[in-house]
Order: sequence, then C-alpha cells, then structure tokens
Amino acid sequence: MIRRITTWLRVLEDGILVSLLMTMLLLAVVQIGLRNLLDSGIIWGDALLRVLVLWVGLVGAMVASRRGDHINIDLFSRFAGASLQKIIAGVTSLATAFIACLLAYQSYRFILMEYEDGLIAFAGIPNWVCEIILPIAFAVIALRYLMLSLLAFSNRLSEDRTP
Repeated sequence: MIRRITTWLRVLEDGILVSLLMTMLLLAVVQIGLRNLLDSGIIWGDALLRVLVLWVGLVGAMVASRRGDHINIDLFSRFAGASLQKIIAGVTSLATAFIACLLAYQSYRFILMEYEDGLIAFAGIPNWVCEIILPIAFAVIALRYLMLSLLAFSNRLSEDRTP
C-alpha cells in the first residue's frame, strides 16, 4: 500500500514538473512570436513566466530530494571509510532536513504576510498563490531528508549488530 502511494506521488510530482516546464516553454515561445511578428504580447505573460521559473525550480528540488540527489560537497566522505560515510550521510541529511524545516516555517510566515497584504501578482491572482510552493516544497524536502537520515542511521545501526 505504501509503495503504491509512493509511486502515485512520484508520478504526480513528475507530471506537475513536466506540465510546468511545458507551459513555461510554450508561453515563452508564444511571447517571442507575438513580440516579433505582431509587436504585442500577453500582458501578464512575463510575470507568469517568472512564477513558473520559481515553481519549476522548487518542484525540481522536491524531485531531486527523493533520493538525496541534490548538489552536495562530499570532501570528507571521499576520504572516509564505508561506515563513516554512512554516518556523514546521516548527519548531512539531518542538517539538510533541519535547514529545510526552518525554510518551510519562514516561508509559511512569508505567505501569511503576503495573504494579509492582499497584493495582486498578475491577472487578478494574489501574490500568495504564486508563492505557495515555497513552504510546500521546503516541507516535502525536509520530510524526505529526515527519512534519508533515519535510513542512513538505521543502516549503520543494523550493520553494528551484525557479527
């Protein structure tokens, strides 16, 4: 059951990412075409493109966090033994989860302020709707890195118990 839910969530996440990217590309091509051919464009097109860049980046970060595939600097783990590498992976995953959790909380506070301000981003869409991806993405990343740290530490513990 958990595997089925996880698979469904991965497909959903991938679908959202592809849809956002395709929408962004299509809108950019239409904007370029309208500007070059008709000396016009979609009034809110550039603002939507900026929002789509934010969403693509953060949904892409969520996808990258599935297995800890974010960019990292692993200077210490290159010179460490196998057991120490797992400890380092657990500690860095836990630190990443903590930082992502802080970012989720602060971006949630930011969204609340944007909601209270009631400013409009474009085409009648409030700013907070465009930025709602911030706390969602950081919360998902925090949960995934917390799970990765638990897996790293549990693998380490299970290895210590084997003869």
